[in-house]
Amino acid sequence: MIKPVDAKDRIILALDVDTIEDVVKYVELLKDYVGYFKVGLPLFISCGFEAVDTIKKHGGKVYFDGKFQDIPNTIAQASINLMSKGIDFFNISATGGSKMLINTINECNSYAKKNDMEPPVILAVTLLSSFGQKTLTNELGVEINISKYVLNLSKMAKEAGASGVIAPDTDAAQIKRELGEDFIVVCPAVRPTWAIVNDQIRIVSPTDAIKAGADYIIIGRPITHAADPTAAAKLVIAEIEDALKAKEEL
Repeated sequence: MIKPVDAKDRIILALDVDTIEDVVKYVELLKDYVGYFKVGLPLFISCGFEAVDTIKKHGGKVYFDGKFQDIPNTIAQASINLMSKGIDFFNISATGGSKMLINTINECNSYAKKNDMEPPVILAVTLLSSFGQKTLTNELGVEINISKYVLNLSKMAKEAGASGVIAPDTDAAQIKRELGEDFIVVCPAVRPTWAIVNDQIRIVSPTDAIKAGADYIIIGRPITHAADPTAAAKLVIAEIEDALKAKEEL
């Protein structure tokens, strides 16, 4: 994964579907309007690596969203298995701790070197977009402010060797300031103002995410569930382009 060049490259489209037929449909329809197609757990459980192979076969690029968290050796081996299947852009959970991150990243880099492959782009998931401060404090017992918590996890992830993090727009600017422009920030739960919110709590528009410093945005249903997915994707691209121009003028 490299820094995006065009506005459309910044879009990671969540394929929240259950069949290979739908995968083909959306990849063929939208491969020229998005940068990556996200394969998450529902699609992967339904279709396995056939979903990954299908996306590649039809000209798309894959982001695997597994949010792995387990003991270090288990996650390292699972991540290496992903690489062996041709996936080089994926995430693991930052809350698995530094030992899990370091071990996984080191083992994956070693595997890449031994097999003459490019090192993988491994992102750390900071906090699920369905979490708010109340859940973090009352249910997980974490007393610090949610933004401070996300920043702490981001710092740990960078020190462990991660390429970047999944983090909300509210924290993107601070993460960039403290950890550098080269540290990738992917913003989840993106919803244009014309879209339905659905089940996320901490949502953001493409404009706000880009202005905050996000390199990539994850968006799904506002495009895939639109009456005209291509037209919806074009609207998101236009919004990103406007946000980039506004950001340059600041």
